[in-house]
Amino acid sequence: MSKVFPDTFQNKKARIEIIPLIDVIFFLLATFVLFTLSLNKIQSVPVELPQVTPNQAASKQDNDTVVLQLSNTGSAFWNKELIAVSEIVPRLQNYKNTTATPRVLITGDDDATYGAAIRALDEVRKAGITEVSIETAHRPSGR
Repeated sequence: MSKVFPDTFQNKKARIEIIPLIDVIFFLLATFVLFTLSLNKIQSVPVELPQVTPNQAASKQDNDTVVLQLSNTGSAFWNKELIAVSEIVPRLQNYKNTTATPRVLITGDDDATYGAAIRALDEVRKAGITEVSIETAHRPSGR
């Protein structure tokens, strides 16, 4: 009978070498990291936004524009004139009927609620006024 393996190999148990496995894992990790870093090239288009100075903003606002300011106390200001909230709808109707191109700027004081602004926006829309602006800057009440 011929022996395929010498006696020295028959008594040894099989074992898994972990050092080459660690080398392969580190190679894959390094490859993955380098590949992911190459994907982060963000290309963008430079955009120059126009800057508005306070003088330009004041000149763009026509005399026909109504500033409707809402307050946290439930009152409203129509061009700095204190009015009740119930007066907003008749004033909007009158303004639309008397002005060729009615414009409304809705704003609120520092503590005005979101719901009051939305209700005012709905009333302006119901009145049929299409040129509506919403100011997001903070204002003291009545200004």
